[in-house]
Amino acid sequence: MSWPRAIGAAALGLGLAGCALGPSGRPPAMPEPVRYAAGMSGDGAAPPGGGPVLVAAQAPEAFWWTAFGAPELDALVAEARAANPDLAAARARLEAAREGLRARTGATEMPAVDLGAQAARQRALGLPLELPPPLPELPRTSIYDTFVGQAQVRYTFDLFGSIRERNRALADRVEQREAQWRAAREALAANVVSGALTLSALRARLDILESVADGLRCDEAEASRRRALGAAPRAAVLDARRQAEAVAAQIPGLRAQALTVRHALAVLLGRAPDRAPEAIAFDRLALPVRIPVLVPSALLAARPDVQAAAAALRAAAHDAGAASADLFPSLTLTAAMGRGGYDWPAALSPEGALWSLAGGLTAPLFHGGALRAQRRASLRAYAAAEDDYRSTVLAAFREVADALASLEQAGAAQAAGDAAAGAARGAAGDAMRRAALGAVPPSVARAAGRQADLAALDALDVRSRRLLDAARLFHAMGTAPDGV
Repeated sequence: MSWPRAIGAAALGLGLAGCALGPSGRPPAMPEPVRYAAGMSGDGAAPPGGGPVLVAAQAPEAFWWTAFGAPELDALVAEARAANPDLAAARARLEAAREGLRARTGATEMPAVDLGAQAARQRALGLPLELPPPLPELPRTSIYDTFVGQAQVRYTFDLFGSIRERNRALADRVEQREAQWRAAREALAANVVSGALTLSALRARLDILESVADGLRCDEAEASRRRALGAAPRAAVLDARRQAEAVAAQIPGLRAQALTVRHALAVLLGRAPDRAPEAIAFDRLALPVRIPVLVPSALLAARPDVQAAAAALRAAAHDAGAASADLFPSLTLTAAMGRGGYDWPAALSPEGALWSLAGGLTAPLFHGGALRAQRRASLRAYAAAEDDYRSTVLAAFREVADALASLEQAGAAQAAGDAAAGAARGAAGDAMRRAALGAVPPSVARAAGRQADLAALDALDVRSRRLLDAARLFHAMGTAPDGV
């Protein structure tokens, strides 16, 4: 069999084999959990303390932050998606990557056709010829014009798929970048929601602490009056002052923390820190009624980080295929057609026709083992991409499991906290009525009210943590197909 026929047969066989030169690029099989979290209650059950019901679903909600029932929160997320500079930069880089893919595909998979024209006037040395007499001696220099115009075509035949595999690898990396952009967009929404929820909880905590501090200052003032009358020792005044200042000392730190969260929110929204948003009233935030929990197979399809890992795995498979194809010959054809002459009439005449046709076959013979080492390196990179995919999938399962477990346990904590806060409010109400009747001094009523405030503070912490856990679970579910 001749060499051209052998090459043609090999190319046909490889074309029928598809990606036979490289790995398949299919994601490795992963064990799917029956339940995400160990010891978790069944889906659809109402958690302790009320709140969201977990329902099995095949797709996450596109605009999950609306489940918190605060239009101010919806407006913050919309503003961040429209004005965040990091997200805009990621979008621009994604568009640049898409254009780079189009450029490479057009440059490598289609013939390159170029038109060229040249006009020149030259003074060149003549040949030093010695002619016998009586012939005159020729001039030593000559001046002439040249006119050339031609079209050139160049095309490299992808006999063994090297170009195709590299283009597919680049396309998969563009897809990976797109998945990463979706992940950044959803992370931005989650950060805005968690920041707004945290800021609201800090504002409510500050209000309660300021109320407690005011009550303790009243106790200090009452103790000072009683000491002036000789009815209380100096130690009672100092103890009341210590308690008041201990609570007051917590307030500046909380204010600084609230300002830090506001500044972070401003940056997420694309604003300067001095235009940071105000806190949303905590009582305007509602715990979602229901949260969709995706089955494991649907979760992997909805998580952008898993999609990015799968795209990276396919790109690594195509890289290995390209490295294998580099071990085989490549064929390049070039053709040119045009006209030329020493003047325009000659260039346009039949004698001025120019053309050329050339083919080049290049086969690697010796590269110091570089090509085979590159192939082995690409196969090792593919193995690493498989492990990265497994790690990403397990991390996704763990994130959902942690959010589910935290949300369920926070429900039990909220039930206990609400009961304690209710009992403390009842005791404070009884003490206030007794103080109004003169049965106990006002300080006793204030102490009972302070205990109610501290119980409310604990309940606030649990409720805010539960709101954050709900947002975390929504985010862990991935992105909806129609999310924008």
